[in-house]
Amino acid sequence: MSLKQNLSDLETQLNSLSAGEGLALMASLFPEKVVFSTSLGQEDQVITQLIASQNLPIQIFSLDTGRLFPETLELLGRSESRYKTRIKVYYPETASVEKLVNDIGINGFYESVENRKSCCFVRKVEPLKRALAGNEIWITGLRAEQSANRGGMKRVEWDEANQIIKYNPLLDWTFDQMIAYIHEHKIPYNPLHDQGFVSIGCAPCTRAIFPGEDARAGRWWWEDSKKECGLHAK
Repeated sequence: MSLKQNLSDLETQLNSLSAGEGLALMASLFPEKVVFSTSLGQEDQVITQLIASQNLPIQIFSLDTGRLFPETLELLGRSESRYKTRIKVYYPETASVEKLVNDIGINGFYESVENRKSCCFVRKVEPLKRALAGNEIWITGLRAEQSANRGGMKRVEWDEANQIIKYNPLLDWTFDQMIAYIHEHKIPYNPLHDQGFVSIGCAPCTRAIFPGEDARAGRWWWEDSKKECGLHAK
């Protein structure tokens, strides 16, 4: 049976399990083939804690786009120290970044959605493909509550672009539930969250949100789009 055909059975099993139990199940069903991509956001910090607290054999990795906030990089180091684990870091290809910047300018992503998506592809999508290659399960910190686009996602999905099963263990968690878990377990998090930055990506493309705004409103705020970079596009 192919990976894609396993989805229904997996979803049935995972729907009756907690996030921590689901992660443990995936690690046992797909040994050495489960990876977790962390952007160091609050959701991802919860998942890192769940993996580390159970000592699960799941490789944690992150994408350093070259335009991250200093606070994000500092949190990466704190997380490694706290959980005594190494978070593997993937970087964009130097030649691709040089061509991108020379073609559209250092901040050319402000000029059009096309330019912005080109930047996201070079700095995030291509490195992600390298990180996922050869694996069978991709764990993410997506929550349905984050945006309308993510509200239609399932706990386990087939990611056609990367030919991999995507598992979203926190899909049905509320924001308040996540924050309570962070405080209960004293999980380190980005101090920018306390300044109104809910969803944190690259520094030039992220701002704090205003009261009542969607959680993703602070990402690429100058454009009218689904607020996705291409990693989780439907």
